[in-house]
Amino acid sequence: MKDPVYKLIELTGTSTESIEDAIDNAIRKAAKTVNNLRWFQVVETRGSIAKGRVEQWQVTLKVGFTVDD
Repeated sequence: MKDPVYKLIELTGTSTESIEDAIDNAIRKAAKTVNNLRWFQVVETRGSIAKGRVEQWQVTLKVGFTVDD
């Protein structure tokens, strides 16, 4: 495809381990049903707290994929 067209979706991945794991979890899950994933952009990072510690990371991504011809 000479001039690809991209579609954006927004995902929020979670992890109890790290921000990177939250991103990876979101992309791995999306890749099971969305073809041609190409790039991502982190738009928000947040998390939950329990007993004074980070309990879970939540990372919202914009993910771009190419639209099939």
